[in-house]
Amino acid sequence: MDTKLFYKKLKKQKIPIHELLNEIHRFEPVPDNWYVVVADIENSTEAVNNGLHGSVNLAATGSIIAVLNELKQIDATFKIPYFFGGDGATFLIPGNYIIDVVNILDRYTVHVKNTMFLTLRADKMAVSEVYKNGHSLKITKFKLNTFLTVPVVLGLGLKFAEKEIKKNFTDSMVDSKVDIPVNLDGMECRWDEIKPDSSEKKVVCLIVNSVKEQEQSKIFSDILQEIHTLFGSLEERIPISTRELKLDTTISKIRREMIARLGKSKLSYLIKNWSITFFGKFYFEYFKDGQEYLYKVSQLSDTLMIDGSINTVISGTAQQLQSLELFLDGLESDKKINYGMHKTYASIMSCYVQDRKDNHIHFVDGTEGGYTSAAMMIKKKKNLIVN
Repeated sequence: MDTKLFYKKLKKQKIPIHELLNEIHRFEPVPDNWYVVVADIENSTEAVNNGLHGSVNLAATGSIIAVLNELKQIDATFKIPYFFGGDGATFLIPGNYIIDVVNILDRYTVHVKNTMFLTLRADKMAVSEVYKNGHSLKITKFKLNTFLTVPVVLGLGLKFAEKEIKKNFTDSMVDSKVDIPVNLDGMECRWDEIKPDSSEKKVVCLIVNSVKEQEQSKIFSDILQEIHTLFGSLEERIPISTRELKLDTTISKIRREMIARLGKSKLSYLIKNWSITFFGKFYFEYFKDGQEYLYKVSQLSDTLMIDGSINTVISGTAQQLQSLELFLDGLESDKKINYGMHKTYASIMSCYVQDRKDNHIHFVDGTEGGYTSAAMMIKKKKNLIVN
């Protein structure tokens, strides 16, 4: 059975997210002839601690761009669900395209090693294998706002697959000495660190896992309702504000993007894109179209992902964050969840820009480790329990 259009045909859900999570009938099982594909930076915590968070983040973004550009060459209208994780990415891929996706990620791992000196690994697991191990994997599409629709996953199937894939990673078979081009058109990394719209606020990266699969939808619904009560709507708590969006016009910023994207230095690229970035400051400040683009950046920023976990980047005051921690601590004490939270002073953003009207997506993380540090907090808690 050909199921490649399964995700594209899913209905966009427009009810509040906390309500959606309680309405399981709006979710569909992922077809068993699909695959979970994971790309992950090895030793990402060590890389972050060595000051390479920006490179880790860009490498993760690039894995998504490489896959989407590859699939676009096959069918420009095709859509897949994917999830950005700060130090990697997870995809759900129909069997029709699994060979293409694995091949492009194999090539991309070599590109990352040769350009960013990081080790990115990628592999797959059949969804049928997830089901054989007794896990659920259901998905729907949620219309976050006028411009952005995101996948939402319930069940622990995706988390099970990610864990098993990471345990059994194998090295790429592509010769690391061979320069094989990877299409990273649209990769951009030109925004400066983005501070919250108030000096009283912090940026927070939060990851929440449900302990029991059967309680997941209710618990996630309660948590997102609490976040809404404490911090306001998604638009109110998003850490990306139009006022704080500033381009970084340093040559070093453009050079890092150039090397990550092209794998080499190219003077014409450097001059052209530095010029565009420099004059972009004035375009965004003084022109109506520029202001509209900044607004769309905030709307097309990926700050809430539900992939079997809650992954979100928000901004809030110390009092708001304390209230949220007390709420989450209570659930964790009751052994209903485990969570990690990383607080920092700003967010960072890498981008996939296909055109500057509507076709762009912005991947958001926190500075000083972001999602990687939040995930490490969960691991430390589990180690304390084991010991």
